[in-house]
Amino acid sequence: MEKTPFPTTLDELETYPQQTLTAEQVADVVIAYEPVWAIGTGKTATADQAEEVCAFIRATLAKLYGADVAETITIQYGGSMNAKNAEELLSKTNVDGGLIGGASLKAADFTTIIKAAVNG
Repeated sequence: MEKTPFPTTLDELETYPQQTLTAEQVADVVIAYEPVWAIGTGKTATADQAEEVCAFIRATLAKLYGADVAETITIQYGGSMNAKNAEELLSKTNVDGGLIGGASLKAADFTTIIKAAVNG
């Protein structure tokens, strides 16, 4: 597959200076992924898009630090997770949790998200 002249999310993630931490330090890290285009927009990636990026992050960590470390790291998805999309997003294998913004201010919505996280 030919690379486009414009950087993609995966290109950007691959170029971060990730070698600055030891495997022991990384094992205690929680990673949060939110698409730049979702910040402050109310837009959400599809569950498949979130899974693709979170899986890529986990695979990159496995290459750098080993599969055992990669499997222990929590990878959360941000980007307007809410009561309507939390169940689908949290059902994905590599989405371990969510960064909840405005939806945390509404008790009923936040309760729905918590239930999705517990059941997911």
